[in-house]
Amino acid sequence: MFSIKVLKADGETKFVARGEREAWLVVTNAYEEGDRIVLEYAGAPCYFRFQADDALGEALIYVTGNVELAVPFGEARNGYSPKAFMGECHYIHACVATQQEIYAYRNQALNVYDNHDNTNSYPHASANVETRNEAVFAARNAIDGVCANSSHGLWPYTSWGINRNPDAVFKLEFGRAVEIDKAVIYLRADFPHDNWWKEVTFAFSDGSTLTASLEKCADGQEICFEKRVVTWLELKNLIKAEQESPFPALTQLAVYGTVVNS
Repeated sequence: MFSIKVLKADGETKFVARGEREAWLVVTNAYEEGDRIVLEYAGAPCYFRFQADDALGEALIYVTGNVELAVPFGEARNGYSPKAFMGECHYIHACVATQQEIYAYRNQALNVYDNHDNTNSYPHASANVETRNEAVFAARNAIDGVCANSSHGLWPYTSWGINRNPDAVFKLEFGRAVEIDKAVIYLRADFPHDNWWKEVTFAFSDGSTLTASLEKCADGQEICFEKRVVTWLELKNLIKAEQESPFPALTQLAVYGTVVNS
């Protein structure tokens, strides 16, 4: 049994739906500042198909406890579609994922509902620096599935920005073991405003590393490697090209593979 809830800032329940394997919740008024969308789950870790907003679509997430998403207001809204969380009618859905969905070869990095406070669902992105701590430059933007990279700033041109820090590190946690063999990097390509990384290094939880060369390119750049089983990876040692611009950034990172059957 699990629940989908919309809670007020003080914790009072505004709307709730419950299900054994699937639940739908229709919210029939506008969100208020402080509202939270909660997937309340106390069972063994498992995968859910989860849609917190009909404008953002569905995510396949590995859930280890209650999943909370603060409805964004103010500056935080800049990282989302302007249609998201708006209006007076909202459709929220959650369903326990099927074995076929879980074990398919797919992008193991994708999670449009990731956020800074996310501790109970995966994949989860974090970083040691985000430009001015602004929503449009947060690490979560690099795994939301939006690849528009010809500009920067408001959605859909959000990215992970490193605030000119040469020691910037991006971390992607999968929550459990996955076997991966390919990454696709979409550099932010707002040239000539942007610079780009000519070289990046992947550090994996198994102790291995992989250094890859990149080009000045708006298309996704594939990096294929021998299969390895990992629970997380880091993107680090980001070497920017010798250009005047000090602004390299990451629009999207996809990581392909399968969940390890345990």
